[in-house]
Parts: sequence; C-alpha cells; structure tokens
Amino acid sequence: MSRVAARALLSRRIVSRSSSSISVPSSVASRRYSQAVQRPTLPRSLKPATLGQPTHKTHPHLLKPDEITPGITRDEYMRRRKKLMDGLSDDNAVVVCLAGTVKYASGEIFYRFRQASDFWYLTGFNEPESALILQKSPSSPTGHISTLFLRPKNPRQELWDGPRTGVDPAPSFLGFDQALPISELPAFLKSVLNKKTGDVYTSGPGMGDGKPKSRRRSWANVFRVGSGLGGAETYDSVMSEVYAKRSKDVKPLAPVVLEMRSVKSEAEQRMMNLAGQLSGDAHAKTMRFTQPGRSEADLAAHFEYICALGGAERPAYVPVVASGSNALMIHYTANNQVMEEGEMVLMDAGCELHGYASDITRTWPTSGEFTTPQKDLYTAVLNTLKICTEMCTEAANVSLFDIHRRSAETLREELKQIGFGGSGVGGGLSLGDVDRLYPHFVSHAIGVDLHESGDGRARRLQDGMVVTIEPGVYVPPDPVFPKAFHNIGIRLEDDVLVKRDHAVRLTANAPLEIVDVEGTCQGLLGVGPY
Repeated sequence: MSRVAARALLSRRIVSRSSSSISVPSSVASRRYSQAVQRPTLPRSLKPATLGQPTHKTHPHLLKPDEITPGITRDEYMRRRKKLMDGLSDDNAVVVCLAGTVKYASGEIFYRFRQASDFWYLTGFNEPESALILQKSPSSPTGHISTLFLRPKNPRQELWDGPRTGVDPAPSFLGFDQALPISELPAFLKSVLNKKTGDVYTSGPGMGDGKPKSRRRSWANVFRVGSGLGGAETYDSVMSEVYAKRSKDVKPLAPVVLEMRSVKSEAEQRMMNLAGQLSGDAHAKTMRFTQPGRSEADLAAHFEYICALGGAERPAYVPVVASGSNALMIHYTANNQVMEEGEMVLMDAGCELHGYASDITRTWPTSGEFTTPQKDLYTAVLNTLKICTEMCTEAANVSLFDIHRRSAETLREELKQIGFGGSGVGGGLSLGDVDRLYPHFVSHAIGVDLHESGDGRARRLQDGMVVTIEPGVYVPPDPVFPKAFHNIGIRLEDDVLVKRDHAVRLTANAPLEIVDVEGTCQGLLGVGPY
C-alpha cells in the first residue's frame, strides 16, 4: 500500500472517540482540541460525607443516583458477580477476593490508596481492609450468596482518616446479600470452607495463582499491623489449612476475572472513551507547552496537571518524556534533561480516570516543526499505526500476534522507502534489522489495569475489547543505518476499541497527523497550553 493510501485509511475506516461510525478526516478538526468542558448546574453536595466513597448525594458532579462508581451502576456490579459465579461449574464453589492494602513510603507515610483491580471490578468498593466471599447457592435468586467484609464505623479513627462506609449501609448501598465486620472474616471463612467442599478461587496479595507466595505478601500480612482486626493469624491458618488438605481445590481467581474483564461493557467503553479523551487533550496541551529550554520534567508535570484538573485520580503509569537520543530507551523515566532546539520529544503518558487506564504515546518536534528526516521517519511509523489500527475488528479474525507480524512487515517496507537497507548500507533490511529497530510488541490489552495480563496475544479480537496499537522505531548511531536518522526514536500509540466491523480510536484527541502536530505545537489550531 502506498503512503498516500495509508494516510487515507484513518478517514475512511477508523472512527474516533465514540462507538458510532462517523468518520473523522485525517486532518483532525482543530475545534475539538479547544472545546471547553461544559459543566451542568448541579444540586448542592452533602458535606461531610458519611460513607467511605463518593455517592450521588455527596458528589453529584461525578455520580448519578444509581451509580456506585462513575459510569458504573450497582446493577452492573451485581451482574458481574452473577456472571462470575454462573461460570463456575462446581456447585460448591467459593470465591475469596481480597481488597488492596495501603502502601507506605516510610514509617506511617502512606501512598494514596488504589483498590485491587479484581476486587474493584467485582464490587466497586474503594476501601482497604475488606474482602468478598461468594458462595454458590442454586436455591438463591441470583444463584449465589454474596458477603462483603469491611471495617466497621469507628468515630475516633474517622476523625483522622475520614468516613468509613460501615457494615449497616453496605448491603443496600453496594448490592450485597450481607455485610459483616472484617474481624469476622477468618471464622466465617472457616465455617464456609468446612461446609463447601468444592473449588476455592482465591485472589489477593501473594495469591496470584492460588498458592501462598513466600516472597510476596501472604494472607497473614494482608491487613496492616496495628489495625485492630486481631484476626490475621487465624485467617492465615484457615487458608494454609485449606491448601494443605485440599491443594487441588485451591485455584486462582485472577484468570477467571481477567476473561470477564477482557470484553468491556457499554458503560466501560464510555468510561475508557472519557479517559482517552482526557489524556488526549493533555497531550495536545503539552505539545503547545513545549519549547526548547524546558526540561522533560516540565512536560511530565504539565501533563499530570492537566489530567488532574480534568478529574483523573492518578497517572496510569510513570510517564516517559524522552527528548533527543533519550527516546532510544523505551522505558526512559528519568525525565530530567533539558530539551534542545531541533530535537524531538517522545512522551508516553496516560491517566487513570474513575478506575480505567489510558495509554498514549506521541512524538513531536520541540521547536514545533519537523525536519525532513524526522518527518520521513515519523511518516513510516504513522503509516504502520494506521494499517494496524484498521485490523482491530472482530470481522478481521486476527490476534495481536497477527497484528504484530503485520506491523513489522509494514515498518520494514516503510523504512526501505526512506533509505534503510539501500545499496550503500548493506543491500537489504532484514527482519533481524527490524527487530533491532523495533524491539517491542505492538499491542497489549488495557482496561482497569494498564496492562491486562494473561495469555491474550493469541486470542482473536472480539467486539468490545480495548487494545493499544504502538509501533515504534529507535535508530542507534550505527553505520548500518542511514546517518540522517541516527539517535531518533519515534513511537506512536493509540487506545483502540474493537468493534464488529470497524475500529474506534479512543485517544483521537491527541494530535497525530503531521499537520496537526505542527499546528498544535505552533498554536495555529486554537489549542492553548492550559
């Protein structure tokens, strides 16, 4: 396919930001980058909050009346739990899923809490020192019994740390059959496992494959020392006894939940669209903010500020802001050097918004205009991105392995067109050379986690999956490659929603075409730095 034809793919068959089939011209409209967020007039919020996480009454700007977390309703969380339990063949199966733990930098200086991903996906509950037990029960209306364990109300502790949800409101608020104090978890679990002789699916710190890990946090250390729970050792002994007596029954929960998480619901697709829009806007504004003499750290801080201002809870990962030859390091995160005139800067950065990650990479000239070699190499990567994005449909019947093979083949042909492998530099560009120039995989699944783990690369893409497409080229100062491209690193990455017969770029707000990148950097498209 010619370079001109590849450029046209985006406008014809790849749509942007929503699940509609409206196409977006290849020169993305500048109006979209500069649109201000219109906030509706909202009722006054209830202060102080009485539960341990936002509700519609306390945070009407975030939540509708039936939502547990922004965009996700109580009914959806209940459907997830039902789908999980209905999918377990053993009628005596039990699921044990633990919440995340507070992490500490030093002493009692804690990091901001992030909930364990599987627990979040199944409950929407955002407090530590919690656990979920699901028991198969064919006679119950839902086919299972759900019990949430959580911290009870404690006015003295809440004076310091803020409100807790507490036991009494939890069943109706979150949609569980019952709720109990976390201190009762060990005895309750022992009783359940004495009655239920089937499979036990476990998820929690140190239990990634269902077995306790000696080198990681074990069940005994799930709850913070001094938390007043008084049951950690008993809980550890319960799980250790189960594993000792019924090791074949203990199975990892993570792969089962990951299979559920791989295909996003309509509500999840909307949330990932919002996360992609916010991160895309932040990329555009950071392009406009860029100028020679600023440090890479300036850009990282600016991006994170724009995302936080837009409502993001945190960065989805440590950003890469790599200027000049620093871009040859794929995960360069020092971000502490000064950008110079004539260089490009590669920024790999995304936010986490309401529990869902985004992941975008763009590369742009620090001075606002590409040099000819930079433009040629950028176009090679851009055309590869477009062709691979077009493949992200269920109808294409492809896996991520298929897309990666196509990315390497396409990039090879693109590089040959601009002088790689010519007669003066070895007479051909081998696949081994391409592996050296492009040493990483083209894609990964994304959702609640930045990298949704598992063995999904061989799986055929399905409607509702979200994956990244991220080809790149990193040219070392080796005479086997054309000198004009030495020390240039370029990566372009979008988050792509797979639909039946088209792909949706969730991150289309981040300028991509050369004309849009240069226009944004130069302030010609109405995009400001803030």
